[in-house]
Formats: sequence, C-alpha cells, structure tokens
Amino acid sequence: MIVVSNASPLIALSIINSLDLLRALYGPINIPEAVFYEVVIRGAGRPGATAVANTSWIVQRAPSDRQTVAQLLSVGLDQGESEAIVLASELSAELLILDESQARTVARQRGLPVTGTLGVLIAAKNAGLVASIKPLLAQLTAAGFYLTPQIIAHALQLAGE
Repeated sequence: MIVVSNASPLIALSIINSLDLLRALYGPINIPEAVFYEVVIRGAGRPGATAVANTSWIVQRAPSDRQTVAQLLSVGLDQGESEAIVLASELSAELLILDESQARTVARQRGLPVTGTLGVLIAAKNAGLVASIKPLLAQLTAAGFYLTPQIIAHALQLAGE
C-alpha cells in the first residue's frame, strides 16, 4: 500500500508511543522532504524526531512538481502539507495522512483518499492492534493535541467505544 504522511500525525503518534501503528497498518510510509525537515531537523529533541530519523520504514521522497507545491503554498497551505499532497498525487497514493482541515479539503478536491491521526487510531482498533483508543485520545489531549469534545465523541463512536 502506498501511503504518504504529513508531520502532525507522525508527531502525534510519537507522543503516544504509537508510531509503529503506521507500519503495522500500512507498511512503508512516504514523507516529503519538508515533513522530514519539520519533524527531524526543526523538531530536534521533540516527540517524533529521533523515531522518524531512525526508522527504516519511513521513506523520505521529494515531490518533483515544484510548481504545484508553490500553488498550494499560495492558497495558505504550509510547505509540508503542500509537498505531501503533491507527493501523494505523484505516487498515486492509496492514502494520505493529514490532520489540518484546509489541507484535507484541498487533498480531497484533488481526489486523494485522506485520513488523519484519529482515523489511524480507529483503523488500529478495528484491526485489533489496540484494545481501546480512549486512553490514547486522553494522552493526545494531555499533550496539547487539539481535539474538540465532539471530535472525541465521534472518534469513540466510530471505534465502538
């Protein structure tokens, strides 16, 4: 399965010691250069930096269509989101993992299948990789990951909790 991820899901899953769920669910994960830079270089010493830098199943790839990356930047997406969307398009990815609302909207408009950190957790629960997502959501919110009560309730409902 070809999967591309943006930075925030890598960081969020690292915060709750669940980065390996990505490999268990999807196999290798592709990330663009900007995401590597954001998580590993700019994020040195923070959750995800060491794991992403030292994990062989997270593969850094450069999108080739720099013009489309620039167009996405001009509509307000950040560098990582823009490169992730373009890379997912270029690889004909079966899944793009993004958390930011505007980036998800743009990706869907481009015909890309999208999920986010909570979608990964729900998929892990459905696959029997985690017993419950409720404690993981609590860890995320305690670490400052923004989740509204409605989003939490919806995720728990989808996970059957």
